[in-house]
Amino acid sequence: MKTTSIPQSVFDFLRQLEENNNRDWFNENKKNYQREHEHVIAFADELLNRMKEVDQITTVSGKKSLMRIYRDVRFSKDKRPYDPRFAGSFARIKPQLRGGYFFRFKPGDTVVGGGFYQPNADDLKLIREHIAQDDQPLRDVLENQRFKSVFGELMGEQLKTAPKGFEKDHPSIDLLRYKSMYTFKSFTDDEVHSKQFLEEVMNVFLAIRPFFDVMTEYLTTDLNGLSLID
Repeated sequence: MKTTSIPQSVFDFLRQLEENNNRDWFNENKKNYQREHEHVIAFADELLNRMKEVDQITTVSGKKSLMRIYRDVRFSKDKRPYDPRFAGSFARIKPQLRGGYFFRFKPGDTVVGGGFYQPNADDLKLIREHIAQDDQPLRDVLENQRFKSVFGELMGEQLKTAPKGFEKDHPSIDLLRYKSMYTFKSFTDDEVHSKQFLEEVMNVFLAIRPFFDVMTEYLTTDLNGLSLID
């Protein structure tokens, strides 16, 4: 049977973990965690299979897509050992395609989307150079009615002033300031538990594809339109 939603039991466990975020409680409830983890893996497997029909994804399985629930607290003031959410991502084939799909299932705070979080300096420089030369392809995507209806607007940390090498009054300065470029859609708990949730997630991922297409063009060609891929 296909898994098309995240069961309410998953969120029940996460709520309990939020209230009892310590190793003793977690170890006592390890079987519950494993059971709910399997529910999420099944959903991620189904979602991954669907995505591989429409995109070139290198993530090998739903299980491999998921992030650890255990937190690295070595350098954090917050010493709670667990992150009460299930989250994961699907990677596209590189270097031919760019962008990544992301999901986080958490009571009251489920989001689905993706993009480019803190790209490396070379990629960010190339993105900005392409935007400065011709920002219209990106603006066409961001102003498209489907993109706006699903996501609203582009998200990401921005500089307060112009990045180095660009004028403050550059006509594309609103886009050039971005340090990360991504977007998400939020879902209510009821939506996450509904039988239509898988289709809703697919709709979000498909709505973000035009953004990935433009960014892939920016990141795989030089300013003369010549391929940078060997």
